[in-house]
Amino acid sequence: MTTTTRAALRLLDPRTWLHVLRLVHLYAWGHVEERRLITAGPDLHMSPNVSLRNAERITVGQRVYIGERSALWAGDGSGRIRLGDGCVLAPEVFITASDYGSHWGTHIMDQPRRERDVVIGDGAWLGVRVVVVAGVTIGDGAIVGAGSVVTRDVPAGAIVVGSPARVVGFRDGAPQPEPV
Repeated sequence: MTTTTRAALRLLDPRTWLHVLRLVHLYAWGHVEERRLITAGPDLHMSPNVSLRNAERITVGQRVYIGERSALWAGDGSGRIRLGDGCVLAPEVFITASDYGSHWGTHIMDQPRRERDVVIGDGAWLGVRVVVVAGVTIGDGAIVGAGSVVTRDVPAGAIVVGSPARVVGFRDGAPQPEPV
């Protein structure tokens, strides 16, 4: 059987077209339907392939940029996500306001969900492939380096990197917290 014949048979297979319909449905569910539920200020620039969950609990300020293949997943019941004015999210940023428990002897999907708000301050910049977990606040003007995993609050003006993210400095002129 030639390559052309095999390709033609695949196009005639109804399973091929059913799969296309599933992909269209998935795209509409995670991108199109959810987008109209988000509360956003003017001048939002959001890539068309951003994944949203529970967008009625997502609030975005003005002049915000959300890069390609990013995901904003608010909680199913109460966990909210708030992006302040002028935030920049590079491609593939993942922010979630919900996670599972980790009790031994209970399957992860059967664990109770823990939903906590995530707040990203005005003018914060999250680099490529940053992960922000439930309950975190990132202060105004903070910079989160590419590939970082943010598991605790970040002070305003801080520069954080790593997994878990740690403060490595502050932006020029940023107020620095008092030493503990």
